[in-house]
Amino acid sequence: MSERLVDAYDLVIFDLDGVIYLIDRPIAGAVEAVGELHRAGVRLAYATNNASRRSAEVADLLAGLGVPADAGEVVTSAGASAAVLAQRLPLGSKVLVVGAEALRAEVRDAGMEPVSRAEDRPVAVVQGYGPQVGWADLAEAAVAIRGGAQWVATNTDRTLPSPRGPLPGNGSLVAALRTALGREPDLVVGKPEPGLFATAARRVGAVRPLVVGDRLDTDIEGAVRAGMDSLLVLTGVSGPADLVAAPPERRPTFVAPDLAGLFDAAGAATVPPGEVDGWRLETEQREGDAHLAGQGSAIDALRLLCGLAWSGGDVTKVTPDTPAARDALHALGLA
Repeated sequence: MSERLVDAYDLVIFDLDGVIYLIDRPIAGAVEAVGELHRAGVRLAYATNNASRRSAEVADLLAGLGVPADAGEVVTSAGASAAVLAQRLPLGSKVLVVGAEALRAEVRDAGMEPVSRAEDRPVAVVQGYGPQVGWADLAEAAVAIRGGAQWVATNTDRTLPSPRGPLPGNGSLVAALRTALGREPDLVVGKPEPGLFATAARRVGAVRPLVVGDRLDTDIEGAVRAGMDSLLVLTGVSGPADLVAAPPERRPTFVAPDLAGLFDAAGAATVPPGEVDGWRLETEQREGDAHLAGQGSAIDALRLLCGLAWSGGDVTKVTPDTPAARDALHALGLA
């Protein structure tokens, strides 16, 4: 029996939004997949850029969905940002918090005083996602930053996956301040910075972790920066067209439709593949056109097309030579 993909690793680090759940609804098959890993004794961790919940709250949410987890397995950008500020600032420093109550609580527990007005003269502004963040919050942050406060962003995700499709994420709100101030944040803590993944691995002494995420620009790039292998699942933000066009720093080691890919043979998820049963990609040297022929799964066709694109080929010139190839290209949105 071929070794399963997960068997080669001593820790699996999951992103949450778009991988395990969407806002608060479990993604099909995710609870079952994580449950199987637990029963097999695989060490797990969760690393999220979403700063609207504390580690214990995330663990409670997961448990409520049927995923056993404890706070020690969860690393959030809110907690990491508060820890960074505590290293940079004197105890008791005032920090203007733009975000959810979870971020305020993390700042408070790290020994600083969370405030909400520029007139309180904060020495730093920390900005994270919060569903109630509005213009007044951004205005106070702008005034404080212009007054000399350090500006720390928990993350810069442009969107947040949801059952209704992508919604504005913290990066969209950071962009509003960036436009108003004409400058970048002094520090971005969350993914694609490698800190969350490094912290998760360090907590359990893992030497060969696997990162599982749905976003090329945060999860996968963060894994590349951390020197870790990664699995992209197509249940969240990044899709087939994004993967084909991915630059080297955002290319995953593996790709799968969902978390069931963890239990496939590693060779069935490697991207680009060494070979793919059922599909043939024939390139015309003179024109650079290519033909997809044969039949098989759409995900295997995607892996093959990534090999073409990542070696300099033009996927837009690929034409189907069989009905199955045509259906695969349509399913992938690459027709």
